[in-house]
Order: sequence, then structure tokens, then C-alpha cells
Amino acid sequence: MNVTLRVVRLRLAEPLRISRSVTTERNAVWITVEHGGARGHGEAVTSVYYGLGTDTLCRLLAGAGGELGRFADPESALAALRDGELPAPGIPPAVTAAVESALLDLVGKRAGQPVHRLLGTRERPAAATARTIGIVPADRARTQARCLAASGFTVIKVKAGTADPEDDLARVRAVRDAAPSAALLLDPNGAWTPDLAARLLPRFAELGVAAVEQPTAPGDPEALARLAERSPLPVIADEDAVGPADAERLAGRVQGVNVKLAKCGGVYAALRIEELIAGSGTRLMLGCLTASTLGIAPAVHLADRAHWVDLDGHLLLAHDPWTGIGGTDGTVRAGTGAGLGVRPAPPRPERTAPAPPAAEPAAQRAAQPAAQKERHHREDVD
Repeated sequence: MNVTLRVVRLRLAEPLRISRSVTTERNAVWITVEHGGARGHGEAVTSVYYGLGTDTLCRLLAGAGGELGRFADPESALAALRDGELPAPGIPPAVTAAVESALLDLVGKRAGQPVHRLLGTRERPAAATARTIGIVPADRARTQARCLAASGFTVIKVKAGTADPEDDLARVRAVRDAAPSAALLLDPNGAWTPDLAARLLPRFAELGVAAVEQPTAPGDPEALARLAERSPLPVIADEDAVGPADAERLAGRVQGVNVKLAKCGGVYAALRIEELIAGSGTRLMLGCLTASTLGIAPAVHLADRAHWVDLDGHLLLAHDPWTGIGGTDGTVRAGTGAGLGVRPAPPRPERTAPAPPAAEPAAQRAAQPAAQKERHHREDVD
């Protein structure tokens, strides 16, 4: 199997502010695995929160890609990954998820089957996705919510966690007024103390918020579980629910866990989490980082398994370089073709810059400096 990497810049249509950071752009590293004339693709995005810069991602993806050479075909490599034998221990989950995505895409294409059928789901998954409104003034949030509702969005996620909680309440109130029929999710990204969260959540419940993600600072899942016991809103663990072990610890103690493939290690890790929380009263949420359609697509093939779906990372971009999962009307749908069912999007008509260089072999790419140096900006988990 031949493995190549390519670095691309993903720019957001507008800055996304959350309680701890502002994201304006981030790099994505695409991994392509080729075998027998077919190609499978995966994506990993940079993240300050997880300590993954462009050079680090390239080095780790090159190493993980190099391990594929000991397998005769992508099917056996995918089986090894599913069983935890690949990649080497200590590899970050985001890297594992990207390699898994490329293998799933390739194996699906070789079998002429979409990924969701490889995972045991016959019907094409589709789900209403939340659309995120960042920390913006209430008037801006009202305008955004009105536009989203008119476009078909029935779920809106509102970021919170400013120094003055009244600002957050005003923002949610504006969104509720502009989109009275939408289900509202609240996400302070761990900005509140347990005491502050206990005081604020009843007020947000009065505004019709349906659930809250990670209201308290990560690192104390016991405090989060205690809050969930008395919260008037369902509490969804995010930063405190990284992988299967965390989900098992919180099963039955919080109302939801937010599973992001880049956080837990990919589709098969997400399926293990689903099994671990089954019957506990804790429900599955599918989330994402800001990424292209390529990075979001594997999770869309699981969308029918989740109670909450927040797969809008590609919708936040100024230009999505891939297409195939929809979402602009409020619903994401698994691609119709074999594998992930995504394809490169046509370039924007106004684009005048030369086309990016061809992909390079993974080992060669990892030995070179990043194609584009990181700009000085803060980026974080969404």
C-alpha cells in the first residue's frame, strides 16, 4: 500500500469564539492510502488543545502509514486497527481516526459498499445536525439564528462561558426569540465552577435549553456527575469523556457523552463507547472539530445511532474542499457512493492561486518542514 500526505489550510467563514479561545483557521492533513488502483482518504486537523500541530500530525501520520506496509491488503490492515493492533501504542486518537477513515474509504470502494454498510447499517444514515453560534453579541446571535431557522435548521448550539453570565443568558434568549421552534443546546466548554453551573442551569432551562455540554472544567468527572444528578437539564460530558474508559466511568451518571472521532480514536472506538453506555440511561452524542467534509464524513455514517448530532464543522468553513454529506439545510446525510461517499469540491470560481502541489510520499513529507507555517492564532476543540 502506498501512503501520501497533503497539508491544506481550512479557513473559517468568520471567527468562532468559545469560552477559552478563538478559531479563525486551522491546518488539515489529508492521508491517502492507495492499493490496487483504488484510493481511500482521511483527515486530521491541528489542535492546540490536543497538542497537535502540523509537523506533529505529519510525522505521526507518516509513521502510522508506514505500518500499513506490513499488511498484504487494506482489509487486513483495517481488521488489525479494529482489534487494536494498529497503530503503535501511544499514537494520538486523531491520528488513528484519520488512518481508519482512509482504510474504511478504501475498503468500501474495493467492496463497492458505503461505509455504513461495512458497519452493519443498511439504510443510508441521515440526521438533523446542530449548527453552532459562537460567543457573539445577542443581536448578532439573533440574526444568525433567524437565518439558520429559515434554512431548515431545527437544532442550534449556543456557545457560552463569558465572564458575565448575563451575556450568555442574553445570547440564548435572543436565539430562542429568533428560532422559537428549534431545540437549543448550550456549550460553555467547561467555563463554569460546579456552584456557578448549579445556579445558572435552572435559568437556562427556563429559556427552553434542551441540554448542556461540559458545563464544568474538565478533569473532575465526579463533579460533573454530581451536577448531572441535580441538573434540570441533561448534562453531556465532552472534554471529560475522551475515550471508552471515560465513557464507561460516566455511564449512568450523566445524561450523555459527546463522542468525537478525533477524540476517541475513530469509528470503531465510537462503536465501543456505544456498547459501553447501552442500557445505562446515558445517551450518545456525535460531535466534531472544525474540519472539512472529509473529516466529518466518517461520523455521518454513524449518525443514526446518536440521540444528539452536532456535525457542522464543515459548515463553518469559508470554502469546504470536499462535498458529499450535505448539511446546509440542517440535515447531514451519508454519501451515496462507495466508501465514505465524498469527493473533492470544485474550486471556487474566483480562485486565482495556482493549484496545490501533488501529494508526496508519507516518509518524504514528514521529513520536510510544514508546507505552511502555523499563523499566530488560537485554535481549540469545538
